[in-house]
Amino acid sequence: MDTNESRFLELMKENKGILLKISKIYQEDADDRNDLFQEMVLQLWLAFSSYRGESKFSTWMYRVSLNTALVFFKKSNKLPKYEPIQNHFEIAEENSLSTEKEEQLAILYKAIQKLEKVEKALIYLYMEDLPYSEIALNMGISEGNLRVRINRVKNKLKELTKKMRYEY
Repeated sequence: MDTNESRFLELMKENKGILLKISKIYQEDADDRNDLFQEMVLQLWLAFSSYRGESKFSTWMYRVSLNTALVFFKKSNKLPKYEPIQNHFEIAEENSLSTEKEEQLAILYKAIQKLEKVEKALIYLYMEDLPYSEIALNMGISEGNLRVRINRVKNKLKELTKKMRYEY
């Protein structure tokens, strides 16, 4: 294994959580999440030679991964929709009782999945506790514009989660 490859694998191991979270935000189905995860890793590897170290690796990784997720999302929307077979049957689970936090998190992720593509990216980066300057750089917008957009997305999420709690 050459040093470039081992460095890439080391950085991927350190930042794997980024890809897992993006996958979860953009894809509801587990198989689709796995496909997106693999596509992001592939695109990161293909683009790794262009990483110049001018920004943190995680910042560069966010940019490549979010762009990949957006393209992947567009492609997946063109495919015919199917409903997994398990949705047609009641599946008894051993641990059917989930905690209140798990339910809240499930509602939040379902609400996030209802957001527009760019809104998903904004809220994901915001939830990662990145500084506004870094988020604005990743999204290619000004910090002022970013603050306005994040407030709008947060309000939209509040409304969506309120509505979903009544439906849940």
